Amino acid sequence: MTTPRIAIAGAGIGGLTCARVLQLHGFDNVTVFERESSPDARQQGGTIDLHADSGQEAVRAAGLYEEWRALARDEGQEQRKVDHVTAALIGHQPAEGDFHPEIDRGQLRRLLLDSLAPATVTWGLGIASATPGDPKSTVTFLDESTAEFDLVIGADGAWSRVRQALSDATPEYTGVLFVETRHDDNEELLDLTGHGTMVADHEGVLLWCQRNSGDHIRAYACMRAREDWKPSKAELLEVYAGWHPSLTAFLEGELIYRPLYALPVPHTWEHTPGVTLLGDAAHLMPPLGVGANLAMQDAADLALAIAEHGVREGVQAYESVMVPRAIEYAEHTKVGLQEMVPARPIRV
Repeated sequence: MTTPRIAIAGAGIGGLTCARVLQLHGFDNVTVFERESSPDARQQGGTIDLHADSGQEAVRAAGLYEEWRALARDEGQEQRKVDHVTAALIGHQPAEGDFHPEIDRGQLRRLLLDSLAPATVTWGLGIASATPGDPKSTVTFLDESTAEFDLVIGADGAWSRVRQALSDATPEYTGVLFVETRHDDNEELLDLTGHGTMVADHEGVLLWCQRNSGDHIRAYACMRAREDWKPSKAELLEVYAGWHPSLTAFLEGELIYRPLYALPVPHTWEHTPGVTLLGDAAHLMPPLGVGANLAMQDAADLALAIAEHGVREGVQAYESVMVPRAIEYAEHTKVGLQEMVPARPIRV
């Protein structure tokens, strides 16, 4: 009997996890379509912590737990808070246990890619749209070619093209701007950051720094601002006037502007045979430590449900669990962002 033909839009960690678990359960007609030209077309973001009750369970379902453990950094669980004026340590949570070790997103993605059957990922061919159908759904690719599948899975992130087949919702600006900088082999910044995450805040302005593997740091200046505001170095330093020089040193280097977006809460859709969503495509929310874990949990849950119940009933079973779970987390992260970056002051 021919296995169902399944298309996955997006070769992020969610889409790759889903493909891996499906293949482990005998679904050999799975293709991941990625608009980027290669696995190395761009950097894959910073470090992520995989939680024992979600992301790690997905890694287990993918049969990659031991390989993940070899890369995971338990010491990355350390959290530090410092005073914005003196840079003195005022709060410290040491790295204990293994509930949420850190791993670089690029390392995790490479682990998943290497676990897939050859040619599972089609690079340089993104999905432009999906048209639900019963028994077949139609995919239109960015090159305007088309193909039919038994199931189309939208794992294509915040600005998902597949989502449009199920929902009219679009991401909305949260009012919060992150400005990212990157630093390598800087002993002073490494010592201040520690082995995990360091935070400083004052009157609605934050500095959030994370240590990645290889003595690399990604720092994020966080504030309320207009969606289109792209501060110069001098303007950014003005926002942090009065902060200790060792903290404003994190603002040196290239500035990368990252306005934060989220889908409306709650985001739901009527179950439609032949198309479903996972990860940010289904429930984009503020980056407060759950997004990657939910994407992987979604992916594993969907694949396991399909393996147990088949495509039609499996997708229904998955959505009945995923959607309410996502709503709960989206509500929490919405409140969390408001508390982390209060509504005032708003920068111009």
